[in-house]
Amino acid sequence: MFSYNDAFSSFSVDDLQKAKAFYHSILGLEVTEQTEGLDLKTVGSSVFIYPKANHQPASFTVLNFKVANIEQTVDDLAGKGVKFEHYSGQMQTDAKGIMRGNGPTIAWYKDPAGNFLSIIQA
Repeated sequence: MFSYNDAFSSFSVDDLQKAKAFYHSILGLEVTEQTEGLDLKTVGSSVFIYPKANHQPASFTVLNFKVANIEQTVDDLAGKGVKFEHYSGQMQTDAKGIMRGNGPTIAWYKDPAGNFLSIIQA
């Protein structure tokens, strides 16, 4: 049987200082600098962000945050300069960038390195 002590996810960025400022100052996460990158503390887990010289942004969502009120969270983050993605077709979003009624209520945005993040109404 597979046995482990802990688990975490990770993804790359092209600029650790921009990532640190975004995740700490904009999203309000606890960010600790490590020799190899950044450790983000989230509720119940952690995420490791590492620098990569030839970083290519992920074309999929790398980190999802569950929130109680997506409207308020979108407004709060937009007020801090976060730009939400807008889609048409199957993933139709409203004027704020929130997709409703086709799966979970969700809004996507990007970190400074272009990685996709989301907020999902819990």
